[in-house]
Amino acid sequence: MNNKELSAYTESKKEMCIANDTISDVLFKEYGVNRGLRDQNGKGVLAGLTRISEIVSFKNNVPCDGELWYRGYTVNTLIGALGENEFGFEKTAYLLLFGEQPSKAEEEEFCRVLGKCKKLPVNFTRNVIMEAPTKDIMNSMTKSILTLASYDKEVNAGTLESCIRQCMELIAVFPMLAVYGYHAYNHYMNDASMYIHRPKPELSTAENILRMLRPNQMYTPLEARVLDVVLMLHMEHGGGNNSTFTTRVVTSSGSDTYSSIAAAMSSLKGPKHGGANIKVMEMMEDIRAHVSDRTDREEVRAYLAKILDGEAFDGKGLIYGMGHAVYSVSDPRERILKSYVEQLASAKHEEANITLYNIIEEEAPKLIAEKRHIYKGVSPNVDFYSGFVYEMLGIPVELYTPLFAIARIVGWSAHRIEEMIGMNKIIRPAYMSVMDELE
Repeated sequence: MNNKELSAYTESKKEMCIANDTISDVLFKEYGVNRGLRDQNGKGVLAGLTRISEIVSFKNNVPCDGELWYRGYTVNTLIGALGENEFGFEKTAYLLLFGEQPSKAEEEEFCRVLGKCKKLPVNFTRNVIMEAPTKDIMNSMTKSILTLASYDKEVNAGTLESCIRQCMELIAVFPMLAVYGYHAYNHYMNDASMYIHRPKPELSTAENILRMLRPNQMYTPLEARVLDVVLMLHMEHGGGNNSTFTTRVVTSSGSDTYSSIAAAMSSLKGPKHGGANIKVMEMMEDIRAHVSDRTDREEVRAYLAKILDGEAFDGKGLIYGMGHAVYSVSDPRERILKSYVEQLASAKHEEANITLYNIIEEEAPKLIAEKRHIYKGVSPNVDFYSGFVYEMLGIPVELYTPLFAIARIVGWSAHRIEEMIGMNKIIRPAYMSVMDELE
């Protein structure tokens, strides 16, 4: 069957699937089933217990400024405790994986071990990453993750020590899988020059990402520090997000580390999960194209109103980067990131853009409250600024979601370890059948 015949066949079956697979909202209400495992207020159904992280958005049943906790420490505290020239990604990875802040000696040993893991099997870059290059770097990385399993003699050992070792190796090579995947795509698909720079074991994850990505391997301390903060803010988020839950579901079945992380990657790449900052950047580009004066508050507000009314941008009536499923008063990650964004924007002479962002941050919540009659609180989320950071760092849009993965692999690993130790039961939710009986 050729492609034309197959397309015609699938098109003819589309309506049949819609007719037979659509389930009425009435039945969900009748049986008390929550779509997306969320109640009517958007709160997730309690599905497990964790000691790894926590999100706080209410205190005494009253909305409050959001808080993000890693192993008993707020992320604000962890970032605020860093020295002027200190990077926090590796230290925070130790905390999330092992549950305790490392001593200086423990941190140095952890970084040394991670540094030794920053290498791929011989010819892996040529034979796997450069083979069948694609613009979808998340798919490229997932292919590489599953292929790495073939090089691991203990892939199915199922022991805790093998899991820790595998997770650390994946944390170490994720930047290489992402950046090399991009360079392969950029070379073969865009006819650009190929750059394959090896990471330096003694450098931080943020420094190595910038070093491997850029042709001249150069970066400023501020650039690396800001990227390090972005990675810290994305490492973990309460355990209940889609990709982390996927990690725990696959882990609970007894599957191997590579399969569990590949499944999480497949979840994260979904536009409803890991690609939100790309929509923010597309929206900002559209706003800049249609607003003649980025500093004119009234002109910006008028165009935002058009976006909300579905008369501008993508017609969906959404101001991207505003609001969050959990946070209402504020997203702590956005508040932390904003100060670093302003520093980077000043260094990059992006004052006009930061003014535009500030206006949108102030006016969008007001417009949403007025037009949508939402009064529980709408505030910017971390995606509102993260794409702008990547843009100022010269990071291509194809790497936005992979950068999220480079950070979140730490949280996934911590949850895989916790699931292996404490649960010992396959996750098997129930689905009630509402099919028509035809006999």
